[in-house]
Amino acid sequence: MAKVKTRYVCQNCGYINPKWLGKCPECLQWNTFEEEVEEKISSKTKALANVGGSINSKPVKINSITIDREERFSTKIPELDRVLGNGIIPGSLVLVGGDPGIGKSTLLLQVSNNISETGKKVLYISGEESENQIKMRAKRLNINSDNLLIYTENNLAAIEIVVSDIKPDVIVVDSVQTMINPEINSAPGTVSQIKEATSKFMKISKQNGISTFIVGHVTKEGALAGPKILEHMVDTVLYFEGERYNTYRILRAVKNRFGSTNELGVFEMKSDGLVELENPSKILISEKPVDVSGSVIVSTVEGTRSMLLELQALVATTNFGYPRRTTTGVDNNRVALILAVLEKVVGMQIQNQDVFVNIIGGLRINEPSMDLGIALAIASSFRNIPIDASVAVTGEIGLTGEVRTVSFIEKRISECEKLGFKKMVIPRGNYIEEFKKDYKMELIPVSNIRQAIFEVLGR
Repeated sequence: MAKVKTRYVCQNCGYINPKWLGKCPECLQWNTFEEEVEEKISSKTKALANVGGSINSKPVKINSITIDREERFSTKIPELDRVLGNGIIPGSLVLVGGDPGIGKSTLLLQVSNNISETGKKVLYISGEESENQIKMRAKRLNINSDNLLIYTENNLAAIEIVVSDIKPDVIVVDSVQTMINPEINSAPGTVSQIKEATSKFMKISKQNGISTFIVGHVTKEGALAGPKILEHMVDTVLYFEGERYNTYRILRAVKNRFGSTNELGVFEMKSDGLVELENPSKILISEKPVDVSGSVIVSTVEGTRSMLLELQALVATTNFGYPRRTTTGVDNNRVALILAVLEKVVGMQIQNQDVFVNIIGGLRINEPSMDLGIALAIASSFRNIPIDASVAVTGEIGLTGEVRTVSFIEKRISECEKLGFKKMVIPRGNYIEEFKKDYKMELIPVSNIRQAIFEVLGR
């Protein structure tokens, strides 16, 4: 008979201690420990469990392993397919995280409907909403497929029985923090419950070849709630990004065993659900003001997609003893570095100025090619000289003020030319003479930040 003992688990970081502690030594939080019952399993049972109940498995030569052809199927949403790696792999486990109200449930309900309309059976499991609530959302999204089944339950034992009876092709779980195993003496959302729920759905997914989407809540810091092992257990981790009160959303893969982690999908939230943006550049720069200082169009690449974004900067004399540095959509430390370069190399006296930098559309981009755009927008606002609306820029800035090369330069140039830009400032290291024959737009190669400011602002 298995021995039973009590342990105490920190619900903030997962730290385990045999005795209750008022303060967690790992995360330094107070009163976060919760009592849990742990069954002591024999070493022989553990060994059998680790090998799937069999001791006859043997190592094999890698050359003798045959790979079956990947048979992906589409979600009928190209932006999501792009992020997943060109579709869904049967038996994969996908974790979708994001802020409350960002659109996770809406997107997965749309995906469920699209897949069910192809003849596949989809089971949508909700531990948060009632059937009537889901039906109201489905009605707003014009969803009425007979192959889409709604099941409002959070008991893992009951869910496992229903999955065994129905044998769906796809499962959607909303959300993993609400699932509970009655055999574990702890509340839903605790570390042990989340691990047990994820492990259970992983087992169901792998053994039966069922593709599973799991919705995960996030903390106020933006990280997925629960232990970090949750992200290690699944095959793919997707994050929904964007301002809650802004219409644009970005779906980004931070882990993907079946595709690239550099891809992203861009959506717009409308009354009838999430609508994909096939050409986000055209929409994101459509409202750029004319003859206004501090605004510039920047070329960036995310995965295989080239995008143009409007970046704005505002420089104003501070009314406080310590000037503010406020950024939205770009890394605050990167902006501080660029400001230091502008002061040291260019000679701009910005130490007594408030600086605000923002990417229009509520997007967040961390690619280094944004550096040159940030520097030029700040210089434009500081000197009150508008940047020509027909000019786009790209380039990374080094600590000595040099403009360094960027990747996928031809893809960036093609996107700018397609959208009607007349000039583009690029790093000199990316420039080759053949560009004169390949592109009609004027390319301006620059070696350092001083030269870039002169070419764009005139002085």
